[in-house]
Amino acid sequence: MMSDERNEAEPIELGYIEDLGDMISVQEGSTVSRTVMQKAGGNVVLFSFDTGEELSEHTAAMPVFVQTLKGRLKVTGNGRTVELVPGGLAYFPTRIPHAIYTEEPSVMMLTMVTPARDNIGD
Repeated sequence: MMSDERNEAEPIELGYIEDLGDMISVQEGSTVSRTVMQKAGGNVVLFSFDTGEELSEHTAAMPVFVQTLKGRLKVTGNGRTVELVPGGLAYFPTRIPHAIYTEEPSVMMLTMVTPARDNIGD
């Protein structure tokens, strides 16, 4: 039988955001990032890119999801390039080299999967 050993006075904290794409704007000639949520199990960061901006090839210490909210992203990982339009989603396991390039003003959401910091269900 599973139990939640939390103190009854400590409710589970829920996170909610409406209209993610409107929380960040494209700045001329720049890449801008904004952390919009940090919770047990994951962090969410918005990025805006002007035309021609990029995140050069890099790796992440945790699995990540990239989702296009506005514009178009060219996403490269593991030797493959795909174009993501709004609603498109890409996943990169830990330490897989990946890069992002834009040919038009774009907004993306990056979700970083982190170890949970609580013991619900243990």
